[in-house]
Amino acid sequence: MAHEREIAEEQESLHLALAALEKMRDEARYLRDSAQVAAIKTMGAFVERDVVMGTALHRLEQLAIGDQPLFFGRIDYAPSAETSDTHFHVGRLAVSDENLNPLVVDWRAPVAEPFYRATGVESLGLSRRRHISIRDHLVTGVEDEYFADENGELSLPEGDVRAATEEGLVDGGLALGGPGALLAALGQARTGRMGDIVATIQGEQDRIIRAPLQGILLVQGGPGTGKTAVALHRAAYLLFTHRDTLERHGVLVVGPNPLFLNYIENVLPSLGESGVTLSTLSGLVSNVVVRATESEEVARIKGDMRMVKVLERAVRTRQRALRDDVSIPVGRATMVLTAAMSKEAVDRARRRPGNHNQRRSMLGRELALRLAHDYLPRFRNEESDEAVLAADVADTIRHTPEFRAAMRRMWPRLSGQELLHDLFGATALIRAAAGEHLSEEEIELLARPRSTSMSDIGWTDADAALIDEARVLLGPRRRPRSGTTAGVSADVLEGINSNMYNNDIRQAALREAAVYATTVAETLDEAEFATFGHIVVDEAQDLSPMQLRVLKRRDLSGSMTIVGDMGQATTAASSASWDATLRILEPKRQPLLVTLSVSYRTPEEVLDKARPTLKAAMPNLEPPRPVRRAGVMPRSVATSTEGFAADLVTVVREELAAVAPGRLAVAVTSARVAEIVAILRSSGLDAIDPRESDSRGLSADLVVIGAEGSNGLEFDGIVVVEPLEIAARGNAVMRPTPRGLRTLYVALTRPTRRLALVHALDLPPTLI
Repeated sequence: MAHEREIAEEQESLHLALAALEKMRDEARYLRDSAQVAAIKTMGAFVERDVVMGTALHRLEQLAIGDQPLFFGRIDYAPSAETSDTHFHVGRLAVSDENLNPLVVDWRAPVAEPFYRATGVESLGLSRRRHISIRDHLVTGVEDEYFADENGELSLPEGDVRAATEEGLVDGGLALGGPGALLAALGQARTGRMGDIVATIQGEQDRIIRAPLQGILLVQGGPGTGKTAVALHRAAYLLFTHRDTLERHGVLVVGPNPLFLNYIENVLPSLGESGVTLSTLSGLVSNVVVRATESEEVARIKGDMRMVKVLERAVRTRQRALRDDVSIPVGRATMVLTAAMSKEAVDRARRRPGNHNQRRSMLGRELALRLAHDYLPRFRNEESDEAVLAADVADTIRHTPEFRAAMRRMWPRLSGQELLHDLFGATALIRAAAGEHLSEEEIELLARPRSTSMSDIGWTDADAALIDEARVLLGPRRRPRSGTTAGVSADVLEGINSNMYNNDIRQAALREAAVYATTVAETLDEAEFATFGHIVVDEAQDLSPMQLRVLKRRDLSGSMTIVGDMGQATTAASSASWDATLRILEPKRQPLLVTLSVSYRTPEEVLDKARPTLKAAMPNLEPPRPVRRAGVMPRSVATSTEGFAADLVTVVREELAAVAPGRLAVAVTSARVAEIVAILRSSGLDAIDPRESDSRGLSADLVVIGAEGSNGLEFDGIVVVEPLEIAARGNAVMRPTPRGLRTLYVALTRPTRRLALVHALDLPPTLI
């Protein structure tokens, strides 16, 4: 009865909050509709209309929570001498009644912290924490946790039955906030998209989410610890807490691949934040389409810090004196640009500060002016101003075909793509740029055939980072059409009472007004890129040193959240340690390293099976501690080469039925994804490669994924095919390597419920 009474109590609270939320939406819709029909008589009124419209639409977007529950928890403070009983409902957004009394507080607000932080040892003033289950606007259950008062006594209501359950929890487990709600959330079938964890954030996660904005926060977290969800919730929290700063400077979230970004893209909008940039590392490098792959050894070389010196030397090799004199017709005369003259000018230009393309312009002006001064004594009109005449003649010289051709030989104007295409297309150029930094074998590996057109080049992820580096050395290739943008005319905002609006709206008005003010068009070059006020990097353990430098260039203020697991470092050019990562990023403040030590998603049975593999790959790294059991042990199915296809299909059918209505993945080496998809489809199973653009992606019931690209994903069940092939990654003789074992560890720890192995080859020793 007590349980039903509490459900009815919370249902009434939900009705009141939903009614207030609808009134807030009505107010935003009224503001939007009023702006639509507003009389536009002046430019100022036009700007004001757009600002009000934008504000109303943004507010409606924030208030659209879809079918998500409006609130999910309640905290009750113990009464004191100063206060009576006080309670707050904690939810996705703040909702107040017409008297501004809070009906729901935003989960990011300071008052909501105890919901996530309170423990039996430190109650933070709470007497009770309640987790509330809501579906389709109906309260379906409550779970209460009571906290002792200062005398160590619990005050339970008469007839109360505590709803917390130990079912599914590891014996002697950890102190969890809302264990029943947590288990219920973890037990839900996967949807193919990451959901938010706002209702079940645990204490160690909350401390990371609410860490200060300044500096670099490094988060080491093993499988199932929720590090990705924590990083995304931290982005939402920082935007809520530092709205003015971060809306102005932007927040960037970087993921390992497009499949991963598709997996997480709904999390921030579900938390009311849609103004965040999501990108892969290569996606930050403009006008470079990655559509090719290369050997792991080549990727390792390109990702190495030595490539900084190689690119610097590659640029220098394109700065060279003429071998022969060049004749340049100027009016009635022919001037001679000598090889000696070009050598002196090139040597001086090399010593000047600035990037390559910038110094090219100075070199061209210097040589043209020198030729002009040689020309003047022979043809100058005595009545002309010598300086003006010299400048005119120099300008004429610079536009002659002969001078332009000489400049292209001496100091060509280059883009990052052109430099890299030329460099890797000629072994001699690689050797000249490599110097002592690369071996002869590495030089040969980097060489590749030249393409007939720049548009035909198959760039790789490693190439993108090198192009970004080259663009910094080269500088903008094109000059802007004009220098600056004119300021906002004061009369554009005439008639607007800007004091009626908060600072965000006033700033938006100024930005809108600038569009209509007199401006000078400016063309941005590829070498000019956006920076961000905060950067969140997921799966950072797989980034190469050169890729980390790409991130560093986008960092405006030194504020970053970097999450990953060195036990899951699977790329050839990985930085290998957090210390190495920090050496490249060069933080301005002392960085903070925290560890997520508890695995909420991955069950005990799976972690026990995967633990020896991690220990073999990373002996000094401790796996996370599980909090739950799945109730089913992983299984291994040995088969033969002849029976492989039939046995694989049988296992997949069994596992698919066991996780229904959840989702199953088959993990295999990337080279065999198409083969496994074909085997399963030929037997009537609807298997897909989620990377295909016309597929249902990760929302399909059965997907086949490459183990090398499975970081960060999760499924109800997973079938790992030929674990030895995965563990021997990078080894032609089929022996496990540290990186291969880390890749296998990633694949083994993707499921939330079931794990199966299918193998015709021997199992790796760590799985026997």
